[in-house]
Amino acid sequence: MDIRNFFFKNRSFTPIPIAVSIIYFAQPENQNVLLGFVVLLVGELIRMWSVSYAGGETRTTKVGAPSLCTAGPYGYVRNPIYVGNMLMYLGIVIIAGSPNLTLMALTTMTFFIIQYSLIISLEEEKLDELFASEYLTYKNNVRAILPRFTRWKTDDDRTPLPLSKLLKTEKRTLQNVAFILTLIVIRINYL
Repeated sequence: MDIRNFFFKNRSFTPIPIAVSIIYFAQPENQNVLLGFVVLLVGELIRMWSVSYAGGETRTTKVGAPSLCTAGPYGYVRNPIYVGNMLMYLGIVIIAGSPNLTLMALTTMTFFIIQYSLIISLEEEKLDELFASEYLTYKNNVRAILPRFTRWKTDDDRTPLPLSKLLKTEKRTLQNVAFILTLIVIRINYL
């Protein structure tokens, strides 16, 4: 089995060891909590903006896409959901604190960079196959993870999901964040 498929299909579960480590080593420092919430919020807003354009198809376990999305945040970066996810986890690390916050943040970011590099490689093979020259043009103009400063001009004029549908799609992500933050509070106050 291709390791990339494993990470793609299990991308909701592979961060569990990282989340457990964050919770176990949690030692929040008041001066960092607000910064952590800001980073977490920015990550979630990027994620929600991205999902509003890509739709519920982002939750699939099958590699592919019904169409090439280049609208909204996809005009700045090819994988804005992954950028949002990494910022969300970084925010959680900052909120939780740690005896060595820098090491915990680096460990978390290293995990996600490796995981998303593998997943992006797999997804790009499929997008190359599905959208050929259209995807190649997009790939040549918009970076995978580091956003452009200006939006790439595209003919993709899709309309983002309405807020009610977006919140329904993002319900599980919001629940997971609340669950992890609750476990951090329990860990620091009761264990």
